[in-house]
Amino acid sequence: MQYDVIIIGGSYAGLAAGMPLARARRKILVIDGGQRRNRFAQHSHGFLTQDGADAGAIAAKGREQLLAYDTVHWLEGKASSAERTEHGFRVQIEGMESLEARRLVLATGVVDLLPDVPGLAERWGSHVFHCPYCHGYELNQGQIGVLASSPMSMHLALLLPDWGATTFFLNDAFEPDDEQLEKLKARGVRLERNRIARIEGALELIMQDGRMVKLDGLFTATRLEVASPIAALVGCEFDEGSFGRTIKTDLMKASTVQGVYACGDAARPGRGCVKTQNHFSGERVRLRSNLETNLHVKH
Repeated sequence: MQYDVIIIGGSYAGLAAGMPLARARRKILVIDGGQRRNRFAQHSHGFLTQDGADAGAIAAKGREQLLAYDTVHWLEGKASSAERTEHGFRVQIEGMESLEARRLVLATGVVDLLPDVPGLAERWGSHVFHCPYCHGYELNQGQIGVLASSPMSMHLALLLPDWGATTFFLNDAFEPDDEQLEKLKARGVRLERNRIARIEGALELIMQDGRMVKLDGLFTATRLEVASPIAALVGCEFDEGSFGRTIKTDLMKASTVQGVYACGDAARPGRGCVKTQNHFSGERVRLRSNLETNLHVKH
């Protein structure tokens, strides 16, 4: 057996999972493809002690601290498949030999599937966002838009007036009922039923009727997709949520496949959002406790 644990994913969740295992002197391998979910954002906000820090620098510092432990190995690459073996799991890395471990930790993250509006994807993370707590403050109470993608967009539309004057672009994706219209009116939200044709400039919304609406920030609720096929390949079950599928885990972060654990956005039902210190500390404790206990059990 080459490793005690292979962690697939080297962003915040994978790093947080690796640290207690390293301190337990477990031989671990982190496989990372370098595709952090927040790679489009320049700064991290709402992360205690790291507010305003470069998001990539936080991950780089975490990697540096983890690699200071001599039982930790790091591999830059993409895990393409995995299978159970007699003693654990075999993971295939694209263009490389397969590697084996007694346990797997899936910290693969998720992919945000954006509404199909020309020009929107190019502004994701710089002028188009999904979390007001991460990005709302910097808009300085300016002009804010909410682009509807489903009925769940109502939550954003009712929340965002705390950060600025809010316009709800329905875009033929959703029509509020009478009760919802009253709530939007009470919050001072302006409704825009004309579709967005495209986005230009910093954030200039060109409407289908030819009007141009200039905003300081645009928010939308994305669909989430687990970023790696590994969980499905090893037989993990998934939770179906309002925003997409996530890997099903118990309170100790164990998946439905014995010996496979999952953490981070890929294993959080609901809206994967701010990477907070409290969230990953609690998740790390549960994962460490269960995984350490399991590593002492031979099967």
